Amino acid sequence: MAAVVLVHGLYHRPEHFAVPAQRLRTAGVEVVVPELHRGSLPADTHAVQAAVDALPEPPLVLGHSYGGSVITGVRGAGHLVYLAAFVPDTGESAAGLGGASRQLRDAIVPEPDGATSLHPDLAIDTLYGDCPEPLATRAVGLLRAQAPGCGRGVPEHHSWKHAPSTYVVCAQDRAIDPGVQRKMARRCTHVREWRTGHSPFVAQPDLIVDLLLELLPTLGDGLRIIQGLGVSEP
Repeated sequence: MAAVVLVHGLYHRPEHFAVPAQRLRTAGVEVVVPELHRGSLPADTHAVQAAVDALPEPPLVLGHSYGGSVITGVRGAGHLVYLAAFVPDTGESAAGLGGASRQLRDAIVPEPDGATSLHPDLAIDTLYGDCPEPLATRAVGLLRAQAPGCGRGVPEHHSWKHAPSTYVVCAQDRAIDPGVQRKMARRCTHVREWRTGHSPFVAQPDLIVDLLLELLPTLGDGLRIIQGLGVSEP
């Protein structure tokens, strides 16, 4: 069975991917959505690596926003999809690549324990401004506090150098500068551009589903590329 691993970003939860995940499962695709918020980029990467390793064949792995840093460090993907996501190179972190809008920075609220959260009224416009009202309200309600430092983590491995990748630029994004997205997209094998905000998995989940169903038949090509490069991808 074809498999997809969906990796959420900062402040988000697996439940944010509930609609596209269910539609993919209805289409016969195995879908895994790991929970991040493990306290650091290495810990988050380990959680996703465990999900990938548990699958019998190299899966398609999608990372949203900070999730791009996470999937960059994961080995064994047949194809990578970066959705308005960070694509760090050697020595780079999501924070170092920049791109977070002033609107997003203004929405961040420091918590007493050093964590941060997002102000609901500001988050709804920044992350879900193009989403129907009931869906946007639900998505904001799912947001959780984020431990400090994850965005400053540096991946130890750079999977986009060894596996095919597709970058999706969200051209109406109010959280991550679309211009920065386009620059990072140059590191990927293929580039798509959607006229959506930061969270198309909430606003237009069929875009996600259709793209992944289109890419799933190419997973064998990714495995042949990995083998041809002589890269060990457990």
